[in-house]
Amino acid sequence: MLSLSRAWLAALALLAGLVLASGAWAHHGWRWASDQEFELTGTITAVRLGNPHGELTLDANGERWVVEVGQPWRNQRAGLTDDLLRVGTRITAHGHRASDPALLVLKAERIVIDGKRFNLYPDRES
Repeated sequence: MLSLSRAWLAALALLAGLVLASGAWAHHGWRWASDQEFELTGTITAVRLGNPHGELTLDANGERWVVEVGQPWRNQRAGLTDDLLRVGTRITAHGHRASDPALLVLKAERIVIDGKRFNLYPDRES
């Protein structure tokens, strides 16, 4: 009886782990985002850089948007340094917004600052 209970608990723990991991994978992949290109211009009001990816909060025409940028290595490869992503900087982000229009979230493929383009995903056509 004891071994059956342990097996049942192990199966439940495995199932819970798979469910949680699939949600994280869906968010950190592209499945949550729309297929259509989207452009957003605004001023950075908050910055959180680091893993698993950085996030910029933008004021865009009075709306508070979250723009996901790349992992630190991806930002660096694109030439997008932490010093460029400061509060008060005006940017244009090109990418894909959340497929749920109530969510003001954009996953950026490209950032433009003062006319300079920073391609986070140079292999993607955009």
